[in-house]
Amino acid sequence: MIRKTSVKQVITEKSKERLESKFHRQLSQLENECHQLQFEKRKLQSKKGISPQDVKTRFQKEIDRRQNKMKWLEYQLEQLDILPVGSEITESEIDEIVEVSVGDRWSDVMGEHSITIKDDTIIRID
Repeated sequence: MIRKTSVKQVITEKSKERLESKFHRQLSQLENECHQLQFEKRKLQSKKGISPQDVKTRFQKEIDRRQNKMKWLEYQLEQLDILPVGSEITESEIDEIVEVSVGDRWSDVMGEHSITIKDDTIIRID
């Protein structure tokens, strides 16, 4: 059976720097994608046989989606600055394969489970 398990990270100076770098890379990538989409939009709007309004709507939807992701990343960067060293954050969620047998307690199998890491080392499995 597969169940969801959260991955938590203990914040250290090293992990803060790593997360900050990761967020900045993602922001840069999204900015580049927005510029590329703007370019492609202008290019397609000038083509004959294609409705400029349809092109604008379709591309603007994608641009807006990326801009929302950028706002979220900026918020995460702000929160990262506020977080004290030693606090735990939920970084992601993974699928875990679990063996179940007749007689197992369902609440034990499906209860909340997590893996906690600190500086890329697993320190606790709950």
